[in-house]
Amino acid sequence: MFEQEVRRTLDYVARGMMVRIVGAPGSGRTSVVQKVIAELERTGATVYSISGLRSHRGIPFGGIHSLSLDIRIGQLGVLGVADTLTGRLSRPGERVLVVDDPEFIDPETLAVLDSVRRRTKRPMIVTMSESSLYSKRKPPVLSPGPEARVQLNPLRYEQVNELLTEILGAPADADTTACILTKSAGNPHLVVRLAETASLSDLIALHHGQWHMTGDTLWNEHLDGTVESLLEGLEADELTGLQTMAIAGTAPLDVLQQVVHSDVLDRLEQRGFVSVIEDVHNNVCAAMTPPVLADYFRGQRVLTSRRVLKNRITRTLSAAPQEDHVASTPADSLTRALSALRLERSSDDAATARHFHEQISALERHRYEAWEAEKTISNAVRLLSVYWGSPLDPSRIERVFSRTTTSEGDPSELLFLAVTKALWALYSGKGLDLAAAALRIFAKECPEWSAEGEAAELFLVASHDRMPQNLDEIFARLQEGHPHSAVIACIRGILELYRLNPSEALKAIDSTAGFKGLPRVESFIRGLALFSSGRIEESIVYALGQRTEARRNLDQLGMVSSTYIAAQALVYRGHFDEADYLMGSVFALGRPGLLVNSLHDAMLRLAGLRTATTAISPTATLATQARRETEDVGPLPGTAKGVYQLVAGRPLLPAVFDRKAAHLVQQQLERGYVLEAVHSAMLFSCLLPGRRTLELLRRTLKEHAATSHDQLVAIAAAVVEEDHPLLGALLQQYEPDADFYQVRMLLRGAFKRYAFVDDTIGAAAMERAYAMFATRFPSADEPLAFNSGSYSPLTVREIEIAALAGHRSNPEIAEHLGISIRTVESHISNALRKTGTPSRAALFDLVRETSPFREKRLSE
Repeated sequence: MFEQEVRRTLDYVARGMMVRIVGAPGSGRTSVVQKVIAELERTGATVYSISGLRSHRGIPFGGIHSLSLDIRIGQLGVLGVADTLTGRLSRPGERVLVVDDPEFIDPETLAVLDSVRRRTKRPMIVTMSESSLYSKRKPPVLSPGPEARVQLNPLRYEQVNELLTEILGAPADADTTACILTKSAGNPHLVVRLAETASLSDLIALHHGQWHMTGDTLWNEHLDGTVESLLEGLEADELTGLQTMAIAGTAPLDVLQQVVHSDVLDRLEQRGFVSVIEDVHNNVCAAMTPPVLADYFRGQRVLTSRRVLKNRITRTLSAAPQEDHVASTPADSLTRALSALRLERSSDDAATARHFHEQISALERHRYEAWEAEKTISNAVRLLSVYWGSPLDPSRIERVFSRTTTSEGDPSELLFLAVTKALWALYSGKGLDLAAAALRIFAKECPEWSAEGEAAELFLVASHDRMPQNLDEIFARLQEGHPHSAVIACIRGILELYRLNPSEALKAIDSTAGFKGLPRVESFIRGLALFSSGRIEESIVYALGQRTEARRNLDQLGMVSSTYIAAQALVYRGHFDEADYLMGSVFALGRPGLLVNSLHDAMLRLAGLRTATTAISPTATLATQARRETEDVGPLPGTAKGVYQLVAGRPLLPAVFDRKAAHLVQQQLERGYVLEAVHSAMLFSCLLPGRRTLELLRRTLKEHAATSHDQLVAIAAAVVEEDHPLLGALLQQYEPDADFYQVRMLLRGAFKRYAFVDDTIGAAAMERAYAMFATRFPSADEPLAFNSGSYSPLTVREIEIAALAGHRSNPEIAEHLGISIRTVESHISNALRKTGTPSRAALFDLVRETSPFREKRLSE
């Protein structure tokens, strides 16, 4: 945590500059300063550090006294003390001044520091809150000289997850992480306090290696002191304003000003207690931040004496939730889309997530109340459509299923209800048979829509079991009597994607005007078809445009599905930072609803992929938050766990990796999941090229007449066949295409492949090839590759001896191989050191499945 900020600060200090470390209270300013001080002292610098305390602000020269420099202030006054301190700082060697929270330091000390800084020009580090021109708390400028700024931004989802793992000793699940991020607004101090007090109050519990929330709140009495320290120093009208905002929730700014004076709002905003966001109607809305303050003010103990205020606020702000949607024009180029995305990265994930939660919660409550008043199929469908994409309420779902009147329902609404029942059966672990039964009952009760019911059942079976062999015959029969059925067309579009037929998927959805009962399906098919056909840039632009619209419309289903496509495409092009931000913005919303839960899991694994490959030793990633009960093989890239587990498992030898990768790809193909198989094989072949996996990839692409990856496959074949002259010629002839990043990965992976088995000649050849390619096509993006520490680079001889060490003594091994006992001991010692194994028995267990001599021994 804060490694980048610490490095930047040290770099500025080395240039002799004054550095401002700026962040909200609790943002980690003091932690950064302490890390900087430790690093400076480690390198031999002398650091003079002063920390401001609110209670010491009125003590003259209190900051100087805290230096413990034996400066006898006496009658010296400001200038005399400045002279003495200047003398200390002017001595030889690197000397640095550090001032933590200068707004809480007495004026005399500040005057001394100002004078000293001007005289010595020594570097100074100052921490402070975000200053405002109009803030009365703005500290005096300590020096007019050169100054650098280090901004501490709120933590994002993956950082909060990392911090929670460190604090709690085990990772938290997706909902817990998202809730703590939202409540803390990404403030590190609040993240820590929320986690610690929630554990203390049994509001989170450790189950199967992960922390889970035991209820729907994290608020507890142990947080009172933390919140009150944040509110310390506020005026009475400011506290009343915050209490009013806690009751009001997120509200349009012009409406909120009717109950909170604009001057009070300005002061609260200057102190960082107000966040601003645009709603679906482009109205500027304001809300209290961090949201944990609202929990404090909403407590019954606080509000019992303010019922009059609460009633007045409720009357002023009361309004039914709005459900209108505003269209948004997608960006017309990749550059423009990525620029807009990078601009969005400066926004507050926690504020956006809270806005989603509040609005969706209000929408769900409004629709549930409508269903309670009139339990019609139409009201049930409107309510259940919320649960397809947003967090669901199990008790309400079960109640809607059991009490909804279906006798007069429209067939399309009855189908939606049946599909929702099926999705709920799968989501709640009741199995595919029960899910399919719900659709068969619908087909029996509505024979005129039986084809749509059968298509929906086909979708579930294909997604959770395997693709049928006679898919074309099935759809020909289903569409014979329903040629314009949007339901059948949408389901066919999805299944065509499963088997890598993007053109047929687009043709299917273009044959219909769309089906409103399957929200966001058409845009998902279109975006994923662009991606799977190799039109990567178009898919990014299209998916980001759809995400912008979904984000604006508070459509969590659309947010998750479009972000999945955009993230897959961005990672494919090597834009990991942008992909991580996109996925983090979705993770901050918490685990989604019925239809897109598997896409959420896929993104958690994708977000952990870079860490899984580049970390020196296995480490926990966001992938631990994905559901563990899923299978190794799934219908879409990343929706199953097999690919991630193989990459994170780090087999000892490239040959073993290739064998396991080929086995997994073969399973994907046997289930009919061609799209997942192709992208898995490309990832494996680029990370660590292998003959078996590449042959499966080449054969599959040929069978499906997919030519967009021809250049990549040809280069990979030259690498695997070790045909270095052909490889050089192919790289010289290469024309940049959608696989440009994959080619760089492939060349780097080929180098690792040789390096892991100590083939220095092959490794040198691949290094030259990579350097030549990088010279022709320079790029700032670092290709994804296994870290050298991810594997144990044992030599062939070390592997051979280790394989014998499990059942033979050193003299026996020496006699068997015709070498000295000392050589055997040396090889075993090296192997133990490289693998980190504690004993020769453990070493034997590690290499016995990877040894190239295993098959020979078995045959003997």
